[in-house]
Amino acid sequence: MVGTASGTPYAPLDEAARELYLAVLRGVGRVEASELTEQELAPLRRLVEIGLLVAQPGGPGYIAVSPRAVTRRIGAEMRAEAVRLLTGSEQMIGGFGDLIQAYEQLAAPPVGRSAAEHVHGLADIQKRVFQLASECRNELVTVHPGPREPELLEASLRHDVPLLLRGCRMRTIYQPSALSAPATVCYAAEVTKHGGAVRVLDEPFQRTFIIDRRVAVIPGEDPEEAVFLDDPAVVAHLVRVFERDWERAQAPRWGSVRSIDPAAEATGGRVGALMSQGLTQQGVARRLGLSERTVAGHLARLRNRYGARTLFQLGWLMGTAQIRPVGTGDCPPRERDGGIQR
Repeated sequence: MVGTASGTPYAPLDEAARELYLAVLRGVGRVEASELTEQELAPLRRLVEIGLLVAQPGGPGYIAVSPRAVTRRIGAEMRAEAVRLLTGSEQMIGGFGDLIQAYEQLAAPPVGRSAAEHVHGLADIQKRVFQLASECRNELVTVHPGPREPELLEASLRHDVPLLLRGCRMRTIYQPSALSAPATVCYAAEVTKHGGAVRVLDEPFQRTFIIDRRVAVIPGEDPEEAVFLDDPAVVAHLVRVFERDWERAQAPRWGSVRSIDPAAEATGGRVGALMSQGLTQQGVARRLGLSERTVAGHLARLRNRYGARTLFQLGWLMGTAQIRPVGTGDCPPRERDGGIQR
């Protein structure tokens, strides 16, 4: 706290000090010490400490001082004290700068806690995930909010089937769009045939991997960044979130899942045909009398089915008919390779 001229910390006046000051003002701004009662001595000391009363030079009395002058003085003292504290804080931070840098670069995480590992680049992320999955001993749970490329599903299958064959438990959650993605349906049918479980949940969620309930992988702030966590409390929380979602998710019979209904299939075909003719998404919506959101949904399903990464690629593939979208019953036969289906 800020000190007054006498070194006493400033605090608001109590009612007794206020009443005494007002009484002094009514006495023409001056009071004799002999006029004060025993009960007024403490308020008098407080007024003198803060500077509202000063001793009369050469006399036994006290003279009132303008409160405006007192508040200006106290305000100046407070500002000076604030500048002193701010300067001191900056000096302290500067004095610890080298120690802070050394700690953040070299010090180990606190006991019982682990630092998060940030991995950048899709190739490095996939490599790290596959490495952890290959070391799985008990359970692998995964959550996939969006479509997965057929090549990635094929690579996952080469890792996941051996994992299931050696007795590990595997559970996966997709969004309903997976039901119209042939590559995903084929993948789900294959892993369920070997004991895995794949469900769909029509809710928003983020991509997550949890290996043996000891390591979790979640997206980073950058689209090509993943965070690998092994803090027990964090992993336990993510497991609880997964279990909650798993209970609400539905379990399709992946071996008998078929394409979307004929009406939606026909509309999607018209959307794709118009896109391949060069119409924009807005133009297709106007031509077919649909909302742009509905057109976007059909396009997303078509991109999944054709394996197209962009709308331009989708239009080209559909226009040239180089790839035929297959029903989910058309999963390609898998050749045996050392006991692992590929």
